[in-house]
Amino acid sequence: MKLLIIGAAGMVGRRLAEAVLKDGALGGKPVDALTAFDVVEPGLSTRDKVTEIAGDISDRATVDQLVADRPDVIFHLAAIVSGEAEADFDKGYAINLDGTRHLFEAIRAQGPDYHPRVVYTSSIAVFGAPFEDKITDTFITAPMTSYGTQKMIGELLLNDYSRKGIFDGIGIRLPTIVVRPGKPNKAASGFFSGIIREPLAGLDAVLPVDDTVRHWVASPDAAVGFLIHAATMDTTPLGARRCLTMPGLCVSITEMIEALRAVAGDEAVARIRREPDATIRGIVAGWPQDFAPDRALAAGFTADPDFQSIIRAHIRDTADAAG
Repeated sequence: MKLLIIGAAGMVGRRLAEAVLKDGALGGKPVDALTAFDVVEPGLSTRDKVTEIAGDISDRATVDQLVADRPDVIFHLAAIVSGEAEADFDKGYAINLDGTRHLFEAIRAQGPDYHPRVVYTSSIAVFGAPFEDKITDTFITAPMTSYGTQKMIGELLLNDYSRKGIFDGIGIRLPTIVVRPGKPNKAASGFFSGIIREPLAGLDAVLPVDDTVRHWVASPDAAVGFLIHAATMDTTPLGARRCLTMPGLCVSITEMIEALRAVAGDEAVARIRREPDATIRGIVAGWPQDFAPDRALAAGFTADPDFQSIIRAHIRDTADAAG
């Protein structure tokens, strides 16, 4: 089996690649080759069976080359994040929309005898206000950000290309992933990780929104589990509606802070500094808070048990990375 991970240098993409390489198989089938692509070489821990490529997904010729050896499963995670997509309109559409269309067209250009599984990472940003108390699987997608719009268009394309038999696609709307390791990125949601990650590292963290804000979150481990399950499950029950909202936890900032206090004590919580940011507040206000992901649960996707477990997993991962 040959795999292609587009966006393999990102946190989730790298974890996915490492998990597959460690297991040596996907869905019980041996992985013979893995191509890891991103704007920079991912730098995976092993080069065995791995080809790393750096390039621009908005360049059609580059994408054609990625698909030329006909990978059996393609994970499409590449995107610029919400805050950057909002700030740079042209770049957002070039990467998040044109790049996705280039991939789908490159697959189609291979001809009718090529029919890979395509796993597309979408986002809960495809939904827009006004929201119901819980967003169900039939709630309308009407995004209020450029990022959400780009992801929604990608979902529609995935549905249509799958309907036409060009590939076997599934889209997974990821919750906000916390706790992300490393340094903050340009995502408007970055503070959800920052208010946990920085205090645990003995650093101050900025909270730009009110403590009452609620959000839908999942751990990095859960995200990798979503991707692997999406790549190996039977998609027949999905019918024409190929995109699913992934299960997660609906937590408030207050609940996140109290979970941090329970795990790491008052000293960690004291490092959170409240600095309101009108731009981030506006973006977050356009996001849904709670979901009833019945279709995903019925399809076998599973979420984290609680927020304390997410914090403890981050502490474990940080210790492992430190050696």
